[in-house]
Amino acid sequence: MTRIIVACVGNVLRGDDGFGPVVASRLGPLPEGAELLETGIGGIALLQELMAGCDGLVVVDAMERGAPPGTVFVLDPDIQAAEEAVRVPDMHLANPDRVLAMASGLGCLPERRLVVGCQPADVDGVGEALSPEVERAVHVAIERVHETVRAWLAPGAT
Repeated sequence: MTRIIVACVGNVLRGDDGFGPVVASRLGPLPEGAELLETGIGGIALLQELMAGCDGLVVVDAMERGAPPGTVFVLDPDIQAAEEAVRVPDMHLANPDRVLAMASGLGCLPERRLVVGCQPADVDGVGEALSPEVERAVHVAIERVHETVRAWLAPGAT
């Protein structure tokens, strides 16, 4: 691995949807070969970085999975389902599934990719604060990001 992108996405004005940007603000330094990209809700920035090339992608975002609020998930994104769901690509709607589907279609999606997601309690309200459950999950997500990046950058990692 020579370039890993840690992409933190979300809307800081919509409660728990700001999970990704909060993780970005607290992530701390990444090892050489890994870089942080905080895109907010602008998916085109992530797509441009993927088009420039990378060996691995970790996306950090709030994600609805029907679990208790604050549950952290580490998932291999289902690109085929994302491609089927995207009918009209609108990069202003920065749903990571849309960006990954577009990147796959353009042939610039790396083979190594993970989503570190957190089940939100509230993404419909207006406000910059995370719910207490999601706030407590931030450190767990940070640990998962660092573990993944270290493993992918380790000598002999494929």
